[in-house]
Amino acid sequence: MTDFVRNHFRAVGTYTCAGPYRDYFRSLPDDLRTLGSLLCGQILHRVTLRDGNTFANADLRYGDLTFFPWYRMRCEDDIFLTAPAMTAELFRLDPRGFVPDRRVEDKLVLTCRYLSVLFSAVCKAKGIPCRSRAGFAPYFVPGKSLDHWINQVWCEELQRWITLDADGFYDEKAMGLNQYDLHEGQFDWAARAWLNIRSGKTDGSQYLYADGLGTCSLKAVIRYLFYDFHALMNQEISYRFQPCYLDEKFDSLTEAQFRELDRLAELLLEPDENLQKLISLWESTPKFRILNSPLVGDRDNLPLLAAAERRNGTVRDR
Repeated sequence: MTDFVRNHFRAVGTYTCAGPYRDYFRSLPDDLRTLGSLLCGQILHRVTLRDGNTFANADLRYGDLTFFPWYRMRCEDDIFLTAPAMTAELFRLDPRGFVPDRRVEDKLVLTCRYLSVLFSAVCKAKGIPCRSRAGFAPYFVPGKSLDHWINQVWCEELQRWITLDADGFYDEKAMGLNQYDLHEGQFDWAARAWLNIRSGKTDGSQYLYADGLGTCSLKAVIRYLFYDFHALMNQEISYRFQPCYLDEKFDSLTEAQFRELDRLAELLLEPDENLQKLISLWESTPKFRILNSPLVGDRDNLPLLAAAERRNGTVRDR
């Protein structure tokens, strides 16, 4: 891997900048499994909390969830978007910080994107190239691949990226994987899923987005194509953020726009080899970066997008 790629993935963005917690993050374990287990122990996934002491928590590996306070939010994704925000709240709830014996009532309720961001932030604070990745996990439900965020950490000793999933205390034997060194084919990259559907290799029905509406195939994968692109640019946007030009507009996309997304997916297949091209696309394509969010929508962004494209010398596909 080149120094250019290493330095890019050592860099931080809005969500992974450690801020005042940089030295604290550096003091945390270097071993990936130890670090992942420690971070996982600070967080409850909303689904685990909802299911209570059943399914994944039948053996109480996440603690006795009956102790979780009734007045706390059942998902705190909308509150703690950045690594420092998560860390500050964890210290508020337990001044000892990241500890393996954190009480259930002192954990945060966050989903996979947030654990991934926190893991990336810690590694980057240590000077280790790390990136959050967004795609689909085929190891939770047989025959399905569920939307999921994981991490990749560069290992100098092995001279390769280690792909890992720290978002849970998994039964690795039953799942047939090592969650701290996932092999090729054990995670479905968004770009590959997109191109396989577009080429007709699959109808994409196995790729599911967890909106409770059964969203699958291209409508699910398109979200993760952009999550992954933004994450590789060190901007790990959350679920409610989508490019304005396609937010709630999937059914009106033109074939020219689909082909443009095909080209993006082709670059994302090899992010190291294509990093400079991806950065150039990032810097030259306003519609990929102007985002709708819970409080900002078309009313603000459509005029901004039109003005940005005029300045940039590009015209949106009609």
